[in-house]
Amino acid sequence: MGINGLFGKWLKFVKTKCNILLVFLVFSNGGSSQEKRHAYKDVTLSIEERVENLLSVMSIEEKVAQMRIFHANIGVRANSKGGLELSDKVISKLGIGIGGIKNPGESLSPLEAAKLNNELQEYIIKNNRWGIPGLFVTESYNGVDAEGCTVFGRPIASAASFNPELVQRVWDVVGREARLRGMHMCHSPEADLVRDPRFGRMSEAFGEDTYLTTQMVVSAVKGVQGDYVGLGNGTHIGAVVKHFAGYGQVLGGTNFAAVEISPRTLEDEIYPSFEAAVKEAEALGVMASHADLNGIASHGNKALLTGVLRDRWGFDGYVVSDANDVARLFSFMKVAESKEDAAILGLEAGIDVDLYSEDAYALLPEILKTKPELMTLIDRSAGRVLRTKFILGLFENPYIDTKLVASNVRSESSLNLAQESDLESIILLKNDASLLPLKKSGLKKIALLGPLVEAGTKVAFEEVVGSEVSIVANQGFHLTNENRSTPKLLPRNDLAIEELLEIAKTSDVVVLFLGGDRFTSKEAFFGSALGDRATIEPVGSQDELLERVKLLGKPIVVVLKHRRTLAINKISELADAVLDGWDLSEKGDNSFAKVIFGEVSPSGKLPVTVPRSIGQLPFHYSGKEINNKKEYLFMEKGPLYPFGFGLSYANFEYANLKLSSEVITPETEIEVRVDVKNTSAILAKEVVQLYIKDEVGSVMRPNKELKAFEKVLIKGGETKTVRFVITPKMLEFTGVHIEKVLEKGAYTIMVGTSSSQGVTGKFELNK
Repeated sequence: MGINGLFGKWLKFVKTKCNILLVFLVFSNGGSSQEKRHAYKDVTLSIEERVENLLSVMSIEEKVAQMRIFHANIGVRANSKGGLELSDKVISKLGIGIGGIKNPGESLSPLEAAKLNNELQEYIIKNNRWGIPGLFVTESYNGVDAEGCTVFGRPIASAASFNPELVQRVWDVVGREARLRGMHMCHSPEADLVRDPRFGRMSEAFGEDTYLTTQMVVSAVKGVQGDYVGLGNGTHIGAVVKHFAGYGQVLGGTNFAAVEISPRTLEDEIYPSFEAAVKEAEALGVMASHADLNGIASHGNKALLTGVLRDRWGFDGYVVSDANDVARLFSFMKVAESKEDAAILGLEAGIDVDLYSEDAYALLPEILKTKPELMTLIDRSAGRVLRTKFILGLFENPYIDTKLVASNVRSESSLNLAQESDLESIILLKNDASLLPLKKSGLKKIALLGPLVEAGTKVAFEEVVGSEVSIVANQGFHLTNENRSTPKLLPRNDLAIEELLEIAKTSDVVVLFLGGDRFTSKEAFFGSALGDRATIEPVGSQDELLERVKLLGKPIVVVLKHRRTLAINKISELADAVLDGWDLSEKGDNSFAKVIFGEVSPSGKLPVTVPRSIGQLPFHYSGKEINNKKEYLFMEKGPLYPFGFGLSYANFEYANLKLSSEVITPETEIEVRVDVKNTSAILAKEVVQLYIKDEVGSVMRPNKELKAFEKVLIKGGETKTVRFVITPKMLEFTGVHIEKVLEKGAYTIMVGTSSSQGVTGKFELNK
């Protein structure tokens, strides 16, 4: 056969079996030096082989460069002609390559951004020895956080839809629009639970419940990554799930504060959404938490970032720091003696990528001179970044086809999807005397008033109402001075309030737009910027405005817009109807109008418990039963609104709850069936929710836990049978010895319209 033929057979075998060792044995006995050095370009090799080959030829400095991300604001911009312009600082960085760049072209239109990022990628590839492309990274809180993309509702608003399939379709658009801008990774979604409305970042996550959050996070990751298939074919981007772990539980609800979570709560409530994101949805990345976890700084927590994430769950993507947080192990957390020690601590814990800092991984080449044993960890982390770039197909297809951008970003179908999500997320909290939906007949004038009225609110309502009813809109007053860093509340504006009252007097119905805006609930950035709050009532003169309009005897509809849970006691008491939308899409006001005038029946449900007072915190529906033993003096019992609550224009009756068996074993399942009847004449959707309560456990168990839900469309007069399956896995929990257990005993199930209302049944677990 000859030596060449034998060599070919050996090489084919190696490629098929993905045996990296054999690849290098073959290369060591034949083939040119150039072939050895550039084998990573061979698309017939496995990703692991390509990564190993590339690492074998890279310098220490080049490897460390792959472990760093800098922000585009240090000098990546478009010049006056729209071309790429780089600062000297950026140019100096890109000579040895880079792991990634955050937000390049974020202020440009999608097409301008795509062109700029193509130029930027070309520059990066041509100016490092091995032609390694960069990762361009964005975030997604209202869709892609960049100019000109579809503005969707925030995650907590979409969670109110209780519709994972819809959420996946939304994030599918996010992934497509981001990729068409030239982006590759997204520091989203958040898998944190948010249970403290003082926390300014509440709306970035999916609510207080473990099961709901898990379903939403899995849907978001699958959507943005195109079910993973979209990564390699260049249509979607990779997800970086954050903040691992427990970040939403900061003490006092203040950013950067300590986090104290029991090991049992971590296992049963905090970890599941992250575990599902990496095991089920195959997220490419995970971001570590700003905070500590029970005294151990998260960025130096090897037991968490390696022990749990990798050894237990098998995560093989990369872990990125939150902004500058490896360096802060020394400067802020005080768990490292020096900058160098901080870098070593982060590396050994399992942080692969250092975000922004010049005082952490930038020091690794020098540190390596005295600690050569760290080379293995550097190869590991740099390899994880390179692996991600290969998965995304960037070595073969690093550029965007700009001809696709204009017709596929913020398209009509995407805007329609944004509104569909809005319409399924709006929650009807109150509807006295069935005020809603409003009927156009008999109405002459509607007033849209209050500080959350926007520039386009009037037009949005006119699109729904037409010319039949006169629409008057007036914001009246702002809530704050709208300072991005630390906004200040504005003083009471008597003239503005009087002006609003004059408009209300001559109107048939008053729609008050109340709640909070992006300045009353936001991230508290490191340094002097604030965003968390010590109270949770609506700020400013909002309650007073409501009280004074009420004295006019006008029907009042309150439209709530907000980014944190608000204790809306006055609103709940005085308004005739209350619609809660959290923070909806760019079609939000039009969506509110469609619901108010009955084009769609509201079907959203609360993704959080709404307390009456901040004094009730911590307060979530699944807290331990003993938490409800005593109430507070001088305050009504229970929440203002329970988790899972949301009214409809239709009426639903639950009946005929049936279990296929009254006994479950570790090897069997129980089917649950319930009839849900729409007793009205209105076509509407209902979220049917299944809760399970463990009556007796070896440790104190939650009061109840959401274990399944289904959103069903039911015609007027129609009855639908909804089915759920109870599995032994649903009944597992972390026992006395901090290990998963399945204990025999009695369980109560409730199937209903919220966490506080439904039909019940019982079963036993036998072992």
